[in-house]
Amino acid sequence: MTGAGAPPGADAAWVVLEIGLDPGELAAFCSEVERLYRINPFLEFASWEQEAPDRFRAEVLNHSNGQRTVMRARVARTPDPGLRVDYAEGLKKSTRFEIEPAPAGSRLTITDEYGPAGEAQAAAVDRSLHAWGVALKVYLERDRRWGWLPLYRWTVERVWLPMKPAARRITFLVLVIAIADVALIALGFAIYWIEFAR
Repeated sequence: MTGAGAPPGADAAWVVLEIGLDPGELAAFCSEVERLYRINPFLEFASWEQEAPDRFRAEVLNHSNGQRTVMRARVARTPDPGLRVDYAEGLKKSTRFEIEPAPAGSRLTITDEYGPAGEAQAAAVDRSLHAWGVALKVYLERDRRWGWLPLYRWTVERVWLPMKPAARRITFLVLVIAIADVALIALGFAIYWIEFAR
């Protein structure tokens, strides 16, 4: 997910994703900034306030560095189909979402830009960027596969994303175990009916 075409800069971190959506669809997806941030599996939100169409305030615990912070940010649309989130305070200065066409759909580059940091500030560096990229790609792939199901998108956006990351993982494990139980019971009944029919 990282590699060629990455932006330069000593005080930047980035991830590059190949997404199977055309640039317009991906830009529409990225325009919902709250959803973008809630997909990050390391961010636990205490609150999210949309103060204006281009400004938000969020209280968040970042499990990748153990920091509890208040994000105050302004969202700026860029000339290409992308956006930039500028933070009012903190070590991280901005996050850019750049979208460009790619052979299989689109290429999304997410770049975190930081100000100069001393050793004392190094602990505040957000280490969740790669996991965020993986989660975004998985989210979009699942949406393409299951989005046609009634209530799938509603459930994901209204129930799944507002959950804490730990609660999502636990719920996923419970669902997998429940599905495995149902499959085993169905297999048991099938074996019983096959034997009974002889």
